[in-house]
Amino acid sequence: MRDVNSLPGLHKLKTMVSAKKRSIPRVQGSAYLDLYMMSKEKERLLKESERLGMRDTAIKKRLEEIDLETNRLQGVDPDLSGKSSGSPNSSERACTQENGVKKEWKKMALNY
Repeated sequence: MRDVNSLPGLHKLKTMVSAKKRSIPRVQGSAYLDLYMMSKEKERLLKESERLGMRDTAIKKRLEEIDLETNRLQGVDPDLSGKSSGSPNSSERACTQENGVKKEWKKMALNY
């Protein structure tokens, strides 16, 4: 599903500060204001970079946990993970009991 965050180029939009555009023309005494604005933007970007790093490590850790759990479940019993073992009797085994007698399923109507 596409959303605003997945549109190409949207994250690279420039703000008025980053594009060096001003609503009021520059005057000689605005160098301090420019330095202040750039320092604030730098602080904001450093914080954002740190948050992205923390999020990235959390995502990688969760992906490793999912891989370990998937491997554990596939190693113990492949039929529990939703994959068939490939034997021709695997579909018949789901409908029969251990002693080979075919299991009868009860059918019931559901009222919604």
